[in-house]
Amino acid sequence: MDIDYSKELVQVEGNPPLAELDRVISLPLDQKPNKNFLIAISITSTMLLIGVICVGLTFYYGIGMWGNNQPVGWAFGIINFVFWVGIGHAGTLISAILFLLRQKWRTGIARFAEAMTIFAVICAGLFPIIHTGRPWLAGYLIPYPNDHGLWVNFNSPLVWDVFAVSTYFTVSLVFWYVGLIPDFATLRDRTTDKIKKTLYSIFSMGWRHSNRHWQHYEKAYMILAGLATPLVLSVHTVVSFDFATAVVPGWHTTIFPPYFVAGAIFSGFAMVVTCLVFLRKVFHIEHIITMNHLDNMNKIVLATSMMVGYGYSMELFMAWYSGNHFEQFVFLNRAFGPYAWAYWTMISCNVLIPQLFWIRKIRRSIPVMLFIVVFVNVGMWFERFVIIVTSLHRDFLPSSWRMYTPTLVDLGILLGSFGLFFTLILLFTRTLPVVSMAEVKAVIHGAQPSHDGSNHIQQIGGE
Repeated sequence: MDIDYSKELVQVEGNPPLAELDRVISLPLDQKPNKNFLIAISITSTMLLIGVICVGLTFYYGIGMWGNNQPVGWAFGIINFVFWVGIGHAGTLISAILFLLRQKWRTGIARFAEAMTIFAVICAGLFPIIHTGRPWLAGYLIPYPNDHGLWVNFNSPLVWDVFAVSTYFTVSLVFWYVGLIPDFATLRDRTTDKIKKTLYSIFSMGWRHSNRHWQHYEKAYMILAGLATPLVLSVHTVVSFDFATAVVPGWHTTIFPPYFVAGAIFSGFAMVVTCLVFLRKVFHIEHIITMNHLDNMNKIVLATSMMVGYGYSMELFMAWYSGNHFEQFVFLNRAFGPYAWAYWTMISCNVLIPQLFWIRKIRRSIPVMLFIVVFVNVGMWFERFVIIVTSLHRDFLPSSWRMYTPTLVDLGILLGSFGLFFTLILLFTRTLPVVSMAEVKAVIHGAQPSHDGSNHIQQIGGE
């Protein structure tokens, strides 16, 4: 019997639907990697290897292998750090905030978005360590009580970054793992492989699907969602303070915290859409990650695009309204100076192209959608480039003005960060369920008792 769930955000066909969900979601974990997966991971691993080689050259020869100069002391290292922290924002937003707002459509995409957050923060955390030039001394960033004869400057937003990003990563990792516990138990009960059963038994922590376990789980999940929600706002706000607390024209502005948060959600959702378009096709889960999920995410991309566009316009307005010649020069230099190509790339990708999402057919067209979200991520990387490079390369002293040009090592490390991110994504798809089985089951048609007290799933013979 075929059941039509076309009106539901999660569509499940067949009988019984719950067992079918388990089978479809667990299928990538039960099968051996196919040819396409091996090709994909070969490409991403090659990208990662290029990045590792470039990082090795940086360790051996020093930061002089990069294009950094005076006055552009911050360049690709910090650009990539801010970019990857932003990518990691969508996961916590989808998992925590939409959970607290009781948005059922999040269930099909939350697990993957949470994993993407973990991997993006890992990529982000590497860049400040590399950027210091002496990564083996990274332990000095941890504020031991004078154990190293070094007093940490707690007034510095760079130290705040260490706390904010590490806290964000820790809470996101725990939140992700707690959500996995019921699925580990399901996988434990399904598998016949002794090694897998042992591993799943360990990670499921004795889960038995009992009412008492579900009650404790829901309380813990709610508490973690409450803890993670302010982190969405605080992490990129703290990152923006790296710039906003400086006296550099183009950075010293109070709009940076909300502007950075909106931009982070913007780029994060665009990356989630980019990955899910391929994921749902490769694993044949179009009936679980539906077009409605992609449509809703595209609406959020559109909304945050307008927020980011508002931030750009307010920056220009305040530069003009302030009457400060240095601020005015920075923004004229951005729009019409030697890096004007980067500025207009940013405006086109982040403000103009996403306006196509006003059209419903475009929001629900896979090729056009993919084209737009890829350009959004390109534009958000260029936004960080514009903020950092154009504000520094022409500072208060014309005698120190200098152009910044990235080297092949810079580009190799950037490529390697994408290689690391996508390699982790591919490994995740083969080792853990990319969709939360427990959460999807809770929102499918008939999961809740009907008004007459009967349960539709039970009527049709489901579990």
